[in-house]
Amino acid sequence: MKKGGAKGAGEGDSAARLIDAKIAELGDWRGEVLARIRGIIRKADPDMVEAWKWRGVPVWLHGGIICTGETYKAAVKMTFAKGASLADPSGLFNASLDGNTRRAIDIHAGEMIDETALTELIRAAVALNTAKKR
Repeated sequence: MKKGGAKGAGEGDSAARLIDAKIAELGDWRGEVLARIRGIIRKADPDMVEAWKWRGVPVWLHGGIICTGETYKAAVKMTFAKGASLADPSGLFNASLDGNTRRAIDIHAGEMIDETALTELIRAAVALNTAKKR
């Protein structure tokens, strides 16, 4: 069992292969962006567990869902499950700003990813998920 939580259906090696296949299948800027954010996520937290949920959405977990990597025609969307509870001093969140729980980052073709700020956001989400309940 990985530190990120119990291994369940659609998690681990099989999910990693499905995410690899999704990146290859996209074959355009969206695949490149998805691969890049995946690399940042893995570097930020080597104990992150990958999952494949909701008929084709890559999900990263550590103590619960950290974020998803959805692909649309015009954007790759990273939705943070508890994003509304996270500080975002760099202003990465640019979508789903009205909700009480989630926040998202829409990345469009040609946009740069602030790796340092995204790494900090991922680590903050892990810390939130793994904080001891009082």
